[in-house]
Amino acid sequence: MSKTILITGATSGFGEATARRFAAEGWQLVLTGRRSERLQQLQTELGDAVRDIITLDMQDREQIFAKLGTLENIDLLLNNAGLALGLEPAWEVNPDDWENMVETNIKGVIYATRAILPQMVERNSGQIINIGSTAGRWPYPGGNVYGGTKAFVEQFGRNLRADLLGKKVKVTTLAPGMAESEFSNVRFKGDTEKASQVYKGTEPLRPEDIAEMIWWLANLPPHVNINHMEAMCLDQSWGHLAVNRDI
Repeated sequence: MSKTILITGATSGFGEATARRFAAEGWQLVLTGRRSERLQQLQTELGDAVRDIITLDMQDREQIFAKLGTLENIDLLLNNAGLALGLEPAWEVNPDDWENMVETNIKGVIYATRAILPQMVERNSGQIINIGSTAGRWPYPGGNVYGGTKAFVEQFGRNLRADLLGKKVKVTTLAPGMAESEFSNVRFKGDTEKASQVYKGTEPLRPEDIAEMIWWLANLPPHVNINHMEAMCLDQSWGHLAVNRDI
């Protein structure tokens, strides 16, 4: 019997690439996203590999429990849905942007996990992969609340592992660095020119790279759990510590 992966935020970027990667390997897919037309396009493209598509707003707790809580036989939950909004310093940011990031990046992850985890515990089998970010560990100007939400995702994953000790349910946080998808278009609210400058002169990670990492994580031996996996493109690394000099 083929396995089933549930992918939140499957309509673009990492989620869409992962859907294609797992479909090619014979997995069944349950795909969620806010954009129904994109879900339908994916279903048409991937055919019988798609077990179900679910239009879902990850900021709506009642929707999450109603639509995901009834699903059965989910072998892998990919908590992929998330977003960054803006790069303003904390004293200039729109509080609505902060709220959207907290609601999606934190609450969406914990509620989707709560909806699916009981069946994994009951079966004593399953895997959860949460998409974090290098921003969860390494701060940068303008990353204030986005980085905070991704730090939460990482710590949430660690605590899930503590809760699940003795259960055969895996939990991994996968933290990509600079990756070219719709991420920057969303961050800069549709300003494609500004978004393109983020990747100018570099070869960033691609959604297909992340999908390949997820596929690898899903196929490790049953006794192996990767707690945290961080990945950057070669054109990204850490710089020196910032110092302000009043001279």
